[in-house]
Amino acid sequence: MSTDPTSTDTVKARLQSDLTAAMKARDEVALSTIRMLRSAISNAEVAGDTAAELSDDEVIAVLQSEAKKRAESAAVYEEAGRTELAAKERAELEIVERYLPAAMSDDELEAIVDEEVANAAAGGAEGGRAMGMVIKAVRERAGASADGARIAALVKSKLTG
Repeated sequence: MSTDPTSTDTVKARLQSDLTAAMKARDEVALSTIRMLRSAISNAEVAGDTAAELSDDEVIAVLQSEAKKRAESAAVYEEAGRTELAAKERAELEIVERYLPAAMSDDELEAIVDEEVANAAAGGAEGGRAMGMVIKAVRERAGASADGARIAALVKSKLTG
């Protein structure tokens, strides 16, 4: 790892220090979840043609993917009546969410979408033809604080509504 040990502001550095804390506290759920997250990040770093150190934004994208997996698994287990497994997935999800940026509020996201829809309309793009352009612009502005599905649904409602 080429992370500066004096810097604790990167997500990977936080994961490492929290892993140590979880070991000392004998917190098995946190320990296994953080290990799983570090493994997912390592796998992402070596995926592809060449190994590369992930930026914080790329690490957050990996963590968001892991959070989504936990939420989906919990829902599947709930539907199947496996409440103990659903509770385990939700506990892991709670730990993963500690490392994700705070979600953007609906009002903040809606304001960005409204601005980008107006920009697209000013550029002559309206309705379904503007959707891809508006979604891309909103994702760039919202960054990791808004889920892509949430953005797409809101943009679609604004453009077709």
